[in-house]
Amino acid sequence: MTAPLRTERLLIRDWGTDDAEAAFAVYGSPEVARWLTPVMRTVDDVSAMRSVLEAWVEAQPNLIPPAGRWAVVRETDGQVIGGLSLRLLPPFEEDFELNWQLRPDAWGQGYATEASRALISWAFSQGLEELFAVARPSNQRAIQTARRLGMEWVGETDKYYELRLQAFRLRPGDM
Repeated sequence: MTAPLRTERLLIRDWGTDDAEAAFAVYGSPEVARWLTPVMRTVDDVSAMRSVLEAWVEAQPNLIPPAGRWAVVRETDGQVIGGLSLRLLPPFEEDFELNWQLRPDAWGQGYATEASRALISWAFSQGLEELFAVARPSNQRAIQTARRLGMEWVGETDKYYELRLQAFRLRPGDM
């Protein structure tokens, strides 16, 4: 993404290492981290989060477009409230996954849906033909967000991450 994306309330921009404290409020939160493991190890402190962000920043230019990781910033106060990513799903790296994470105090305000819609529109404008979201069956927040995004439930699978997951798909014509 060459320029940040803007929505009515949010800015979606590249991560920077100076975002470590704000990112730790997201990825270091036990309420968030429980859904990310084993895919992403638990981040124990701000220093570890800074190392993760350094790796993300370094990897970003080498990812196959439109893959990437971005910070979600609330415009009213400039606070980083979450993150978004588009990445190739393992093990075959054929399907693009959309995922979102917000710090718990930002839950329930529509930010995940708003930010994801902007990223989805951008990804489809880059020629992507479909996106997937996967969630553990007990992660009702993620499942509800996928449905709010208009994603179609395509079934339960253990294809990705060696976990039993609910899979959702969205194509440009579904929007």
